[in-house]
Amino acid sequence: MTREYIHLKIKRQDNRDSKPYWEEFKVPYKPNQNVVSVLMEIRKNPVNIRGEKVAPVVWECNCLEEVCGACTMLINGKPRQSCSALIDKLPDGVITLEPLTKFPVIRDLMVDRQVMFENLKKVKAWVETDGCFDLGPPPRMNDKDRERAYELSRCMTCGCCLEACPNVNNKSPFMGAQALSQVVLFNMHPNGKMNKEERLEAAMKKGGIVDCGNSQNCVRACPKEIPLDKSLAQLNKDTTIHGILNWLKK
Repeated sequence: MTREYIHLKIKRQDNRDSKPYWEEFKVPYKPNQNVVSVLMEIRKNPVNIRGEKVAPVVWECNCLEEVCGACTMLINGKPRQSCSALIDKLPDGVITLEPLTKFPVIRDLMVDRQVMFENLKKVKAWVETDGCFDLGPPPRMNDKDRERAYELSRCMTCGCCLEACPNVNNKSPFMGAQALSQVVLFNMHPNGKMNKEERLEAAMKKGGIVDCGNSQNCVRACPKEIPLDKSLAQLNKDTTIHGILNWLKK
């Protein structure tokens, strides 16, 4: 039996300080829709299931092709991108949408992921250059390192790994697998190795690799299937060696 309506149950919040509440909507079914397109239909005519005119639901999106990570939310309790969540592939019945719980809610389904970018600053997740002049062709990487680096470079700072991690919470400074995996990525880069020790030092501080509980939920939650467990294992090894070498220099 073909469904006539798409029934959404959305957890809403009017602002950062207000209490959350649930609101339900029914949208006429169309084939091949994703969650974002259904939210767009609600925005056109924001009338809830009781027939009340309400404020349009607020969410965030950008690329609409699972690249930017902006539209991440909890869909039926699981963190994922709403642009790639196809209605036809979701179970029949009520579809629940909630904001991510590990980030401050700005409004409705839109959260503030600034902490993820601040963590990238802490671990110096970039390659420095000496100036704006032409440096010529970059150093070559062997195929094995290049393939591994490409896997890690696919991170879109979506927040799924942090949402799934039990060690990321308001009582812990743990920065999560996303930033720590980028330490491994940029330490692999021929030019990035120049700041390798700085990144390892940052990863060894409070909130770094020692606060990882190794639950590996991040691996299962990552929409890009990035081997975060291998990154964390590599970082454990690198920071241990770095710490021993520093101790021997004393």
